[in-house]
Amino acid sequence: MKIFATGFNYLEYNKTADNPLSDKESPVLFTKADSSLLKGGRPFFLPDDLGPVHYETELVVRICRLGKSVPVRFAHRYYDAVTCGIDFTAVDVLRRLASKGLPWDLSKSFDGAAAIGEWVALDQTAGVQDLHFHLDINGQTVQRGYTKDMLCRVDELIAFISRFFTLRTGDILFTGAPSPSAPVHENDHLVGYVEDKKVLEFNVK
Repeated sequence: MKIFATGFNYLEYNKTADNPLSDKESPVLFTKADSSLLKGGRPFFLPDDLGPVHYETELVVRICRLGKSVPVRFAHRYYDAVTCGIDFTAVDVLRRLASKGLPWDLSKSFDGAAAIGEWVALDQTAGVQDLHFHLDINGQTVQRGYTKDMLCRVDELIAFISRFFTLRTGDILFTGAPSPSAPVHENDHLVGYVEDKKVLEFNVK
């Protein structure tokens, strides 16, 4: 199982970024270790020695079949469900690595850094590019997104990724955060939604 993730895929997020996706010739792609996957409502444990950890709320897509070099026009056949996920980021570590041109792994791929909720079948939705999602922390909405605002659509991301990686059933794709984020703290209660359906709920320890 592979965890793919996308950076700089929303204009609002890019307004605070030094290297927005709109200036790139291709999507900004990175991966997370399978040990970073957090699901089933298990708590997220703040890591030691990494400094502040920020939430980045994203729509997550589940790959449902084997594929390689998938054309954009057929990409919709390769995923079947979505959920709300959190791409946890050790922001100080990320800035330090990025400033030196080093890989992001330590800041993005630590244990628990890829939280996902329950899957929602695509045939129960209005379509992957017409979905609202949001995150509440301690009862207050802190981040909202709408997939129509993506700079690279899901089908485009699938086609791009499959040029370099063979897609396999069970792989997942984080599609990017819609806006700037903030740190999580011990005892925070996080709840994520796709439209009005609660799909994600866990605590920070």
